[in-house]
Amino acid sequence: MGCVSDGARRRPAGRLRPYVSSYDGYRLAGFEPGEHVGMPSPALTVIVSIESKLEIADSPRQGSCAFETLASGISAEPVTIAHDGNQHGIQLSLTPAGSRALFGVPTSALGEWMVDLSEVLPQAAEMVERVSAESDWDRRFDVLDEILGRALVASAIDPTLTEAWRLLVENGGSARVGDVAREIGWSRRHLINRFTAEFGVGPKDAARIARFDASHRLLRRETIPPLADIAAQCGYYDQAHMAREWREFAGMAPSRWRREEKFAFVQDDDV
Repeated sequence: MGCVSDGARRRPAGRLRPYVSSYDGYRLAGFEPGEHVGMPSPALTVIVSIESKLEIADSPRQGSCAFETLASGISAEPVTIAHDGNQHGIQLSLTPAGSRALFGVPTSALGEWMVDLSEVLPQAAEMVERVSAESDWDRRFDVLDEILGRALVASAIDPTLTEAWRLLVENGGSARVGDVAREIGWSRRHLINRFTAEFGVGPKDAARIARFDASHRLLRRETIPPLADIAAQCGYYDQAHMAREWREFAGMAPSRWRREEKFAFVQDDDV
């Protein structure tokens, strides 16, 4: 049998969208066994594995570990994921507001750690069972809508912090920390302290992760522009600056990642 690459992406139900950005289903089979890199992202990550556990071969803080369901905070460090040539599951990208509304804790409570989803979401076992019982992506996503909708609790982040996050992260990481502090009416130190306490990462690193994530999403496309153009589009000084950031966040240059990564599942980001 040849290689199989199948999947789907969908936005969650309307009431969940402030808390969950997207559902990404993936099924890859028949590839050569190996490893691939789990990249830093400005989103919290939840993974529901189908059929087999997600095998973490190496992570800076936790070494090797395995999860049937996983939840992780915002990290600037890559993890190495081992596979036997097959992967099947759903990845959910949560906003910081989603951590409070679904897990009942700020993003900083997870920090850069990976935990079993059941530690922060009591419905995790039900989620695995029901998602695994379905074979259609839309029905699986409907299950997520229903379970997460039941899990929602009333919780909110300080609106000033929400605005700081929007300016620093949602605008692609181009804003300067000092400028954002002035715009929201806080001192730079107060912004750094409050921001880190809520999100588990400082404002400067959050902006860098957002910029890196923007370049990663472009590099995942089937056809890409020259790397220098990607660097300019994502707000780097030049291609060399982007390459340095990639070596820190991904452990390798973007050209090498593009050449070696076999499981870079490509989908339209406009969902």
